[in-house]
Amino acid sequence: MRYLYNQQNKFGNCFILPNSIMQLNLNPIARLIYFYLVYIEDRKTYQCYPSYKTIGKALNIKSITTVAKYVRELEDKCLIYTEPTEVILKNGKKQNGNLKYTIRPIQDAVEYFHQQQMKKFQEDLAREKAQRMLEEYDKKHSK
Repeated sequence: MRYLYNQQNKFGNCFILPNSIMQLNLNPIARLIYFYLVYIEDRKTYQCYPSYKTIGKALNIKSITTVAKYVRELEDKCLIYTEPTEVILKNGKKQNGNLKYTIRPIQDAVEYFHQQQMKKFQEDLAREKAQRMLEEYDKKHSK
């Protein structure tokens, strides 16, 4: 399910985000960047092209490195997909452009989050089992 958008309603222009975004254990800065990307995306393609500098300026984040860090977090959490772009200058030279951001369906991120939680649970369970086995071994062989 994609986001619900209301172009005009009694509150004016707005966009609505699903509640599950608040359950994905995102850093608050990453969450803010995500909200901004959803705010500026093309509602038909789910894409946008802001630079790190543009994002930082819009959200009052001073460091481009900080913006880049939290964009990577959004990618890692399956909320966005980024692709490099190229621009051709007037002199014909190719140059790196801004990233192309694609906002992924929220269900992808929710499923990935649950998979990660289950993986962590299974690892913790295996660790506890190994610890119990080690303790039992120590009891039997400590004499």
